[in-house]
Amino acid sequence: MHDLIAITPLGQHTPRTDNHAGITMAEIVDSGLVSVTARLGHEKAAVDLVASITGQKAPAPAQATKGAFWIGPDQWMIEVPLAGDDDPARDIVAKAKDIASITDQSEAWCRFDLTGDRLADVFERLCNADLRRFEGGEAVRTSIEHLGCFLICRTPQHVSVLGPRSSAGSLHHAILTAMRSAL
Repeated sequence: MHDLIAITPLGQHTPRTDNHAGITMAEIVDSGLVSVTARLGHEKAAVDLVASITGQKAPAPAQATKGAFWIGPDQWMIEVPLAGDDDPARDIVAKAKDIASITDQSEAWCRFDLTGDRLADVFERLCNADLRRFEGGEAVRTSIEHLGCFLICRTPQHVSVLGPRSSAGSLHHAILTAMRSAL
C-alpha cells in the first residue's frame, strides 16, 4: 500500500499565505469544483438543478452567487467544500440524472483569494478585467500571464483567482509581483 501525502498546488504540505501592503493572498485548498453542463433540451431543468444544489438562483452570464459561478452558455461551476476522501461530484451526479453532464474539476484548478483594499490596483497590472466597476457577484474569464483564469469578485475587497493547477507557481508569482508593483 502506498503512503501518499497530499500537497497543495504550490507543492507544500500547508497552504501558502502572502501579505504585502495590506493585501493578503491565500492559497485555498478546502474547496472543490464541479462543472455542470446542461444537456440539449434540458437547459431550463439544468438552471433549476443548479438552484437546487446551491439554494440560490443559478448565476447569469458573468455572474457568481455563493457557491456557483457561470462559465459559459448553460454551464456553471459549483464550489463544494472538500472533506476527506469524499467525491465532491457524487451527490450532484445523483441529482443530475439525464439533465446535465457533471465533471469533478477539483484537481484541475488552483485558487488564490486576495483580500484587502486596492485590489483593483493589483488586477489592472494582471488582466483586462475592470475590477473598479465590480461590486461583488461578478465572475469573468480572463488571461493572466497567458493562463486562462476565472476571477470571482466576492466583494470589492475579496477576489478569488482560479487558474490551471499545473501552472500554480507561475500564477502565484505573477500575482505576487503585481501586488508588489501596485502597492
